[in-house]
Amino acid sequence: MSDKTRTEKDPLGALEVPDEGLYGVQTLRAVQNFPISGLRPMPAFVDATVRIKRAAALTHKETGRLDPKIADAIVKAADEILAGKHREHFVVDVYQAGAGTSHNMNVNEVLANRANEILGAKRGRTRPFIRTITSTWRSRPTT
Repeated sequence: MSDKTRTEKDPLGALEVPDEGLYGVQTLRAVQNFPISGLRPMPAFVDATVRIKRAAALTHKETGRLDPKIADAIVKAADEILAGKHREHFVVDVYQAGAGTSHNMNVNEVLANRANEILGAKRGRTRPFIRTITSTWRSRPTT
């Protein structure tokens, strides 16, 4: 484990995120703010969320709401996770769930950071696409 960090910002300010982490600032805040049991989510729970994100990327690619290159990178990142890779990056306490926001953001950040790497960007970058992805995408304006 490296001591190197990267600075990431959110509406609450900046935090130093471990360089090797595929997660980002939102996940780090959840880990810091809700250290309940020390247990991480079961792989099946992570996989279920990843499958939803994967399906959303494919659907939005098909409907033209998401650039195919970005969608394909998200799908590849999802497939890596579903194959058992990157499990160490799902770090939000399983009992923190509440409405599931922190778990959802953990999955978003891992998928987005890995997809960005696939596209040639570094972890924590907001390009080529936003740092956090969701199961719904903003539609293009119709004019």
